[in-house]
Amino acid sequence: MNKIVLRNGFVYKKEGIVKADLLISEGKLFLQFSKMDEEGAIVYNMDGKLIVPGFVDVHVHLREPGFSYKETIKSGTRAAAHGGYTAVCAMPNLNPPPSTIENLTLEMDKIHEDACIAVYPYGSLTKNQSGRGELSDIAELAPYVIGFTDDGKGMQDDWLMLEAMVQAKAVGKAVIAHCEDERELKPGGCIHDGMFAEAHGYIGINSASEWKQVERDIHLAEESGAQYHVCHVSTKESVALIQKAKEKGLPVSGETGPHYLMFTDEDLQEDGSWKMNPPIRSMEDRAALIKGIQDGVLDCLITDHAPHSAEEKSKGLDGSSFGIVGLETAFASMLHNMVLRNPLDQDPERVDLRKAKCGTEELFKDSGKKAYGAISLYRLLEIMCTKPRELFPICGPKYIAEGEEADLAILDCEKVYRVDSTKFYSMGRSTLFSGMEVQGEVVKTFYEGKEIYDREKGFLED
Repeated sequence: MNKIVLRNGFVYKKEGIVKADLLISEGKLFLQFSKMDEEGAIVYNMDGKLIVPGFVDVHVHLREPGFSYKETIKSGTRAAAHGGYTAVCAMPNLNPPPSTIENLTLEMDKIHEDACIAVYPYGSLTKNQSGRGELSDIAELAPYVIGFTDDGKGMQDDWLMLEAMVQAKAVGKAVIAHCEDERELKPGGCIHDGMFAEAHGYIGINSASEWKQVERDIHLAEESGAQYHVCHVSTKESVALIQKAKEKGLPVSGETGPHYLMFTDEDLQEDGSWKMNPPIRSMEDRAALIKGIQDGVLDCLITDHAPHSAEEKSKGLDGSSFGIVGLETAFASMLHNMVLRNPLDQDPERVDLRKAKCGTEELFKDSGKKAYGAISLYRLLEIMCTKPRELFPICGPKYIAEGEEADLAILDCEKVYRVDSTKFYSMGRSTLFSGMEVQGEVVKTFYEGKEIYDREKGFLED
């Protein structure tokens, strides 16, 4: 394995973002090294680029086995590496669902064969991955999965969710919950039950369908002692419930995605790209989500990367499938809209508020911890690199540190461009960011000490 020296970069360390040189040798990172250590190394001048642990997304849909016309392990993990990710957790919305060792093996074989980064599969909570019926064999699956979820379906029966938590606790695994109480839903709901739905005659998905299950599940987590993680938080009530649970010291965590932080239902358009579950909600919900990220109530930034075919996303808000892609736009959209700007400051009458609040050279000052926009650069890296690895046993470093695994992303924080979804490595093209200006581009991605992606050369095994 080649030795590599990265010179004149800024690195994300626990104490902050600092300028440093870095040696990659035998799949490990070294900040302290001699001229002798560098002998025979490939040397890259980083010229002020940012070097961070490879991002982690604990909520993606790779669609294989069963739905390879939407995405494959190969295309999905390439999309992830293109976006700076070196580890993802794959949801169990598959055919067959990973509810048995036999079914899980089909998925794991494809991961072993085609993944270019680390992929951690989830096991399904129920045998048919429906939120109802018989539980999967949690003890049998536990050694091979990162946790258990029926993502896409809420667990409808209190007693079944409690039993799932008890069993997961016994084998040291987390329960990851898509919270959706079907008793609160009206048939045909497609967007948030708010201003746009009312004005345009759509059936809405109300906030209670999410937060009521969050409330129930937190009580069950307290009773069972299980680690409990809330998927794609979208409502202000859910944020408040998670905050109270944390104040009580419960092992409860939560995640949200860029689209929930940057948009509201007032931004909706009659286009399938705006349809996801849970839906983009109100201005008040967005404000609570941003505060939840700022205050540490919400732990992880996820994309809920959910690719579909062009046909499935071509039927408007009412008829399109739920879900958008996000692995290739997450960092750039967050840097542009959340670090350099604050979505809560947006006012169509104030052009100045749409401008970046600082230059890129200022981002690394104060160790990257000063918030010019909604959050600091350091906080963005916490929720994309560090917190997921603290919550779940995922490979790669939490920070750049001596002797850690060399899973890295190198980022050009000055690069400004418009998103072109036709250039995605993902088979999915449905994104809210198509044509939008973003800032921050992945220069290189390293996994297990090996350079796998370069923005000029593409994927190096090709």
